[in-house]
Amino acid sequence: MTSSTPHDHDTTERVERVERERIVERPVSSTGSNVNVGPVATTSTVWTVTRVVALLFTVLEVLLLLRFVLKLTGANAQQALVSGLYAVTEPLVRPFQGIFPEPAGPPVLDLAALFAVLFFFLIGALIVALVRAITSARTA
Repeated sequence: MTSSTPHDHDTTERVERVERERIVERPVSSTGSNVNVGPVATTSTVWTVTRVVALLFTVLEVLLLLRFVLKLTGANAQQALVSGLYAVTEPLVRPFQGIFPEPAGPPVLDLAALFAVLFFFLIGALIVALVRAITSARTA
């Protein structure tokens, strides 16, 4: 007995669309500012922090790998660039020296530098994971 007309169907569809639009709409602030302070800003901040941390630790790892390669190839430690690199990376490598005995000879296998690379990679990954975990807990 109830017949549905195409017009009734259009009305129902229109109401459903209006309901969906209400869910998406955001109230206009009284100041008229268009600054978004929602999750987009937090995501941008998290992305920036993680990129800076990753960059810092990547630079440290590259310096340590350069040290490893220079020692392995027997680079002249009296040359200014090489001695400067050794001086910069020495505090980073010092905690790992003495774990394994270093073989004597011209091609020096600097295991301490490799351990330092691994350590700084893990520390950098841990810091990035902690930043992401802390910020995702706040925004959720």
